Amino acid sequence: MSIEVAPLLSGLSQAALRGEGRDALGHALVRAVKAGMPQASWAGIYWLEGSDLVLGPFEGPATDHVRIPVGTGVCGTAVAEGRDQLVGDVRQRANYLACSAAVRSEVVVLVRAGGQVVGQLDLDSERVDGFSDDDLRVLQVLASAFGGLLGGLGRPPASRRTTAL
Repeated sequence: MSIEVAPLLSGLSQAALRGEGRDALGHALVRAVKAGMPQASWAGIYWLEGSDLVLGPFEGPATDHVRIPVGTGVCGTAVAEGRDQLVGDVRQRANYLACSAAVRSEVVVLVRAGGQVVGQLDLDSERVDGFSDDDLRVLQVLASAFGGLLGGLGRPPASRRTTAL
Protein backbone atom coordinates (compact mmCIF):
# COMPACT_ATOMS: atom_id res chain seq x y z
CA MET A 1 0.00 0.00 0.00
CA SER A 2 1.18 3.55 -0.63
CA ILE A 3 -0.03 7.03 0.06
CA GLU A 4 -2.22 8.53 -2.64
CA VAL A 5 -0.74 12.03 -2.38
CA ALA A 6 -3.01 13.97 -4.78
CA PRO A 7 -6.35 12.79 -3.33
CA LEU A 8 -5.06 13.25 0.21
CA LEU A 9 -3.98 16.82 -0.49
CA SER A 10 -7.26 17.54 -2.25
CA GLY A 11 -9.20 16.23 0.73
CA LEU A 12 -7.13 18.29 3.16
CA SER A 13 -7.64 21.40 1.02
CA GLN A 14 -11.40 20.87 0.98
CA ALA A 15 -11.41 20.36 4.76
CA ALA A 16 -9.46 23.59 5.21
CA LEU A 17 -11.95 25.44 3.00
CA ARG A 18 -14.78 24.10 5.19
CA GLY A 19 -13.05 25.75 8.14
CA GLU A 20 -11.80 22.62 9.87
CA GLY A 21 -9.06 23.46 12.35
CA ARG A 22 -5.47 22.30 12.58
CA ASP A 23 -6.21 19.24 14.73
CA ALA A 24 -8.94 17.99 12.37
CA LEU A 25 -6.63 18.49 9.39
CA GLY A 26 -3.78 16.90 11.31
CA HIS A 27 -5.85 13.88 12.22
CA ALA A 28 -6.86 13.35 8.58
CA LEU A 29 -3.21 13.58 7.54
CA VAL A 30 -1.98 11.21 10.25
CA ARG A 31 -4.72 8.67 9.54
CA ALA A 32 -3.87 8.64 5.81
CA VAL A 33 -0.12 8.46 6.40
CA LYS A 34 -0.44 5.56 8.84
CA ALA A 35 -2.75 3.69 6.44
CA GLY A 36 -0.40 4.33 3.51
CA MET A 37 2.76 3.31 5.36
CA PRO A 38 1.95 -0.02 6.98
CA GLN A 39 5.47 -0.22 8.42
CA ALA A 40 4.51 2.66 10.74
CA SER A 41 3.43 1.40 14.14
CA TRP A 42 2.68 4.96 15.25
CA ALA A 43 2.12 8.25 13.42
CA GLY A 44 1.42 11.61 14.96
CA ILE A 45 1.85 15.34 14.96
CA TYR A 46 3.62 17.38 17.57
CA TRP A 47 2.83 21.11 17.60
CA LEU A 48 5.59 23.55 18.51
CA GLU A 49 4.42 25.66 21.44
CA GLY A 50 7.15 27.92 22.79
CA SER A 51 10.16 25.75 23.58
CA ASP A 52 8.17 22.49 23.70
CA LEU A 53 6.62 20.07 21.27
CA VAL A 54 3.08 19.19 22.36
CA LEU A 55 1.37 16.04 21.16
CA GLY A 56 -1.47 16.60 18.75
CA PRO A 57 -3.44 14.06 16.71
CA PHE A 58 -1.96 10.57 16.46
CA GLU A 59 -2.75 7.02 15.35
CA GLY A 60 -1.32 4.12 17.31
CA PRO A 61 -0.70 3.26 20.94
CA ALA A 62 -0.84 6.04 23.54
CA THR A 63 2.50 7.61 24.44
CA ASP A 64 3.82 9.14 27.63
CA HIS A 65 5.65 11.72 25.52
CA VAL A 66 2.95 14.38 25.34
CA ARG A 67 5.41 17.25 25.82
CA ILE A 68 8.99 17.17 24.52
CA PRO A 69 11.47 20.02 25.08
CA VAL A 70 13.16 21.31 21.92
CA GLY A 71 16.56 19.63 21.69
CA THR A 72 15.43 16.42 23.44
CA GLY A 73 15.09 13.14 21.55
CA VAL A 74 14.75 12.78 17.80
CA CYS A 75 11.70 15.07 17.71
CA GLY A 76 13.35 17.84 19.71
CA THR A 77 16.58 17.50 17.73
CA ALA A 78 14.69 18.04 14.45
CA VAL A 79 13.45 21.42 15.68
CA ALA A 80 16.75 22.41 17.33
CA GLU A 81 18.68 21.64 14.13
CA GLY A 82 15.94 22.85 11.78
CA ARG A 83 16.12 19.66 9.72
CA ASP A 84 14.18 16.48 9.21
CA GLN A 85 15.42 13.29 10.86
CA LEU A 86 15.55 9.80 9.33
CA VAL A 87 16.83 7.35 11.94
CA GLY A 88 17.35 3.79 10.72
CA ASP A 89 18.03 2.34 14.17
CA VAL A 90 16.96 4.37 17.19
CA ARG A 91 19.17 2.22 19.42
CA GLN A 92 22.12 4.04 17.86
CA ARG A 93 20.88 7.46 19.08
CA ALA A 94 21.99 8.33 22.60
CA ASN A 95 19.20 10.90 22.97
CA TYR A 96 16.35 8.69 21.76
CA LEU A 97 13.14 8.93 23.84
CA ALA A 98 11.62 5.46 23.75
CA CYS A 99 7.89 5.57 23.17
CA SER A 100 7.88 1.78 23.04
CA ALA A 101 10.58 -0.85 23.57
CA ALA A 102 9.58 -2.32 20.20
CA VAL A 103 10.34 0.83 18.13
CA ARG A 104 13.44 0.46 15.98
CA SER A 105 13.29 3.35 13.50
CA GLU A 106 11.80 6.82 13.27
CA VAL A 107 11.26 9.59 10.77
CA VAL A 108 10.48 13.19 11.75
CA VAL A 109 9.51 15.82 9.17
CA LEU A 110 9.14 19.46 10.14
CA VAL A 111 5.94 21.31 9.28
CA ARG A 112 6.42 24.97 8.39
CA ALA A 113 3.78 27.66 7.92
CA GLY A 114 4.82 31.09 6.73
CA GLY A 115 8.46 29.97 6.83
CA GLN A 116 8.30 29.11 10.54
CA VAL A 117 8.34 25.66 12.12
CA VAL A 118 4.89 25.07 13.65
CA GLY A 119 5.14 21.36 14.27
CA GLN A 120 6.25 18.04 12.91
CA LEU A 121 5.03 14.77 11.53
CA ASP A 122 6.54 11.87 13.49
CA LEU A 123 6.42 8.18 12.52
CA ASP A 124 7.78 5.14 14.35
CA SER A 125 8.39 1.64 13.02
CA GLU A 126 9.13 -1.61 14.78
CA ARG A 127 11.54 -2.49 11.95
CA VAL A 128 15.15 -1.37 11.61
CA ASP A 129 15.32 0.90 8.55
CA GLY A 130 11.54 0.97 8.47
CA PHE A 131 11.50 4.16 6.43
CA SER A 132 13.31 4.83 3.17
CA ASP A 133 14.58 8.00 1.53
CA ASP A 134 11.54 7.76 -0.76
CA ASP A 135 9.24 7.66 2.29
CA LEU A 136 11.02 10.73 3.62
CA ARG A 137 10.48 12.61 0.35
CA VAL A 138 6.76 11.74 0.29
CA LEU A 139 6.40 12.90 3.91
CA GLN A 140 8.24 16.13 3.07
CA VAL A 141 5.80 16.87 0.24
CA LEU A 142 2.86 16.17 2.55
CA ALA A 143 4.32 18.25 5.39
CA SER A 144 5.00 21.17 3.06
CA ALA A 145 1.45 21.15 1.69
CA PHE A 146 0.02 20.69 5.19
CA GLY A 147 2.04 23.67 6.43
CA GLY A 148 0.72 25.75 3.56
CA LEU A 149 -2.84 24.87 4.55
CA LEU A 150 -2.13 25.70 8.19
CA GLY A 151 -0.72 29.06 7.15
CA GLY A 152 -3.99 29.84 5.40
CA LEU A 153 -6.29 28.92 8.29
CA GLY A 154 -8.27 31.88 9.51
CA ARG A 155 -7.80 33.83 6.29
CA PRO A 156 -10.62 34.32 3.82
CA PRO A 157 -10.24 32.43 0.52
CA ALA A 158 -8.32 34.39 -2.13
CA SER A 159 -11.49 35.03 -4.16
CA ARG A 160 -13.10 36.77 -1.15
CA ARG A 161 -10.13 38.80 0.05
CA THR A 162 -10.63 42.51 -0.05
CA THR A 163 -8.06 45.21 -0.47
CA ALA A 164 -8.41 48.59 1.14
CA LEU A 165 -8.36 51.43 -1.37
